[in-house]
Amino acid sequence: MRKKAVLACSECKSRNYTTDKNMQNQAVRIEMKKFCKICKTHTLHQETK
Repeated sequence: MRKKAVLACSECKSRNYTTDKNMQNQAVRIEMKKFCKICKTHTLHQETK
């Protein structure tokens, strides 16, 4: 069972990316280092509700 997840920048809180995750394997929130278009740097992006 896969679920859509929205990733938001940890610094400016803008929602930049969407991805999907397997709920059976990964029940905790996703954290990825991605490029933020607003901050113009690579920052940590966390899954939001």
